[in-house]
Amino acid sequence: MGRVLRETLKPSTSSVSATTTSTSVTETVNGSHQFKITGYSLSKGSGIGKYIASDTFMVGGYLWAIYFYPDGKSPEDNAAYISLFIALASEGTDVRALFELTLLDQSGKERHKVHSHFGRTLESGPYTLKYRGSMWGYKRFFKRTLLEQSDYLKDDCLSVHCSVGVVMSHTEGPKIFSIAVPPSNIGHHFGQLLESGKQTDVSFEVDGEFFPAHKLVLAARSPVFRAQLFGPMKDHNTKQIEVEDMEAPVFKALLHFIYWDSLPDMEELTGLTSKWASTLMSQHLLAAADRYGLDRLRLMCEANLCEVVAINTVATTLALAEQHHCFRLKAVCLKFVAMPENLRAVMQTDGFEYLKQSCPSVLTELLEYVARVNEHPVIVCRHGNEAILDGSDANVRDVNAVVHLVSICFLCIGNEKFSKIEAPPDVCLKNA
Repeated sequence: MGRVLRETLKPSTSSVSATTTSTSVTETVNGSHQFKITGYSLSKGSGIGKYIASDTFMVGGYLWAIYFYPDGKSPEDNAAYISLFIALASEGTDVRALFELTLLDQSGKERHKVHSHFGRTLESGPYTLKYRGSMWGYKRFFKRTLLEQSDYLKDDCLSVHCSVGVVMSHTEGPKIFSIAVPPSNIGHHFGQLLESGKQTDVSFEVDGEFFPAHKLVLAARSPVFRAQLFGPMKDHNTKQIEVEDMEAPVFKALLHFIYWDSLPDMEELTGLTSKWASTLMSQHLLAAADRYGLDRLRLMCEANLCEVVAINTVATTLALAEQHHCFRLKAVCLKFVAMPENLRAVMQTDGFEYLKQSCPSVLTELLEYVARVNEHPVIVCRHGNEAILDGSDANVRDVNAVVHLVSICFLCIGNEKFSKIEAPPDVCLKNA
């Protein structure tokens, strides 16, 4: 006969032991409801055990209701007390909860009558309601004779506030599987589409340079491009479009935002390392964003310009903010210019001359800001051609600047020949 070979399995001798953990978390899901009882005097005499119920409200996945007994709940009290209870109004078994019933003081003194489980140690733990209709509360919540003489009753009304904290438990274990989801890269894909130059169907000529693009992408991002390329009044030649009154780097930045949904590196784009290159590009790009209905880009340019407000650029930025309805940027610029240490210097810049010509009405608003800033340090009283000051050189300089600004305002507002200029000063990015 043959032999039967049997393999004996031995327990693993591996020294590696797997250790897992879990945590039981018990907490309350809290909610509250305010119940106003009007016509209290009419509710009296309805009978012991008769109640007025609030509307139901949801806390912790269960419905609850407040029950008010104007003649009390128990016959043995002979209607000497009002009773107040909170009841489980939906199906539930062994629902554990904390409660608080408050009769509100309506005199404004906040001497409320409060019965609460919250914030104190309970010997037997939270109260358990075993079925629908189970109640927690007080048969002798308040003596009727005292209630009717108190500030809790006003205009024949009572106001009751109820808080419920439903006890919920769950166990948290370790996350066995975790899958990292990368951030959205749709902008990267569209950006690569632009850089590849493939399948382009429109070209823009800007200041002698040509920029190929995709009609559908432009139309999806800009309502102006959508009307220009596909609308009833679209351009006759939608394969090559000339863009006027815009410099090539600005249009390139505009296309970068449309495809990438982000701002380009300004220094890399312009090839400039000038201190004000980024500010100048943001100014031009803000105007371009408004022109093509790119609201997010406009706000991004506003945010950039708010961070780089400076003496030699603020007046031009203020004019742009006025022309393109950038109200928050405008407020930042006005406050900056109105500061006594800035006003005189700003008024000596070329940008201020541009502001006077393009937006004379803004000077009136500027005067209001200046008046607010200077009302406590300097008091000026004009009498004839003289100004009465406190005698300091700094105040003389500040007031002279204010007087000069007032004169400019009168000249600008009285001159009807000023026309609104829609573009910033003609400063070429190549020479910034």
